[in-house]
Amino acid sequence: MKIGLRKPSLKKSIKARTTGRIKREIKGTINPLYGKKGMGWIRDPKKAMYNKVYNKTTFSIFDVFKKLFK
Repeated sequence: MKIGLRKPSLKKSIKARTTGRIKREIKGTINPLYGKKGMGWIRDPKKAMYNKVYNKTTFSIFDVFKKLFK
């Protein structure tokens, strides 16, 4: 488990901002439970627990900039 600063990836950041919206809309129309709060715990509790801990123990460089220039 990583603790501390995450290394940013420009490629992954751009992909996440551009390809997701349409796919989420399609999946939401097909599956009424898609994207609802708490569904990760139902589908894959082990991964949901890992992600919860990871997001609490790491931070990005952008979080540092937000705190500095707040």
